[in-house]
Amino acid sequence: MTVAEPAVKLTKKDFTSDQDVRWCPGCGDYSVLANVQRLLPELGLPRENFVFVSGIGCSSRFPYYMNTYGFHTIHGRAPAFATGIKISRPELSVWVVTGDGDGLSIGGNHLLHAIRRNIDLQILLFNNRVYGLTKGQYSPTSRIGMRTKSSPTGSIDHAVDPVAFALGCGATFVARSVDVDAPHLQQVLRRAYEHSGTAFVEILQNCPVYNDDEWIEVEDRKQRVGASLVLRDGDPLVFGGKGQRRGIRIEAGIPSIVELGDDDDPVASGVAVHSERHQSPAYAFALASLQRPEFPVPVGVFRAVETSTYEGLLEQQEQEAVESRGPGDLNALLRSGETWTVEE
Repeated sequence: MTVAEPAVKLTKKDFTSDQDVRWCPGCGDYSVLANVQRLLPELGLPRENFVFVSGIGCSSRFPYYMNTYGFHTIHGRAPAFATGIKISRPELSVWVVTGDGDGLSIGGNHLLHAIRRNIDLQILLFNNRVYGLTKGQYSPTSRIGMRTKSSPTGSIDHAVDPVAFALGCGATFVARSVDVDAPHLQQVLRRAYEHSGTAFVEILQNCPVYNDDEWIEVEDRKQRVGASLVLRDGDPLVFGGKGQRRGIRIEAGIPSIVELGDDDDPVASGVAVHSERHQSPAYAFALASLQRPEFPVPVGVFRAVETSTYEGLLEQQEQEAVESRGPGDLNALLRSGETWTVEE
């Protein structure tokens, strides 16, 4: 996009609104908010070129805390509002902030179509595997057996995996990060911003009140070495510390664990080398299937490919129509064909 550079260098404070941040103490939303506010000044855009759009849920308070333009919309419909904004004002940087309930339950259909159209949006899905705002019901991403007020004997729903969902919708950029890993989260958010097309980022996020420590294995610095797999383009899929190195082999699309010595060559041992650029999403789907406790949780960019964007194709279509049929006359269009006059 082409925009004017800010007249002065912006800071995190410039993107912080005057509203009191009202999340529960210890909520992962605080960390995500702080990291977004740290990143935006580095992107070189004036504040008025950013728009944050949210639906309903704890995460959806986000626009109030950003000193940018924003919309707090209706349950699950943030992608639809964001689509309209981006199409009408393609020069804006439009971010969707949603949760696992807002985005994957009532909003699943809207999220699907925004992703498949490849509109140039950044979609941040906060996943704490629970409905926090409405006091702790199980959500579309909750694990089987989870006991909540709405599932006192344990949930029997099969969970939706956000990464697999996005890949299934044809997402051209899919990533995952963790709320408390600031350097990694900022790197992923920057990559999402730089991508042309829909960038879908799942953020594993803690709810200290209704689902505390759900992601403790990847949030805790000591545990994450063996519990998470950091995806780096061109690097073998290796995880674990000294004396516990292991890798991921993928054969016929099926992942398996490879035990590695500290000095073993991972590639020679059959470990897959990560590539974000596969045109087919099959490899990324294999990574998305990795689940605890058998496998580590992959974090990083699963897929990043370039193709035409919806707003780009729409602009091209409009130009071709104007060239072939003229600029058009809305008044004439409204009065074309059969018309009726309604009288008292």
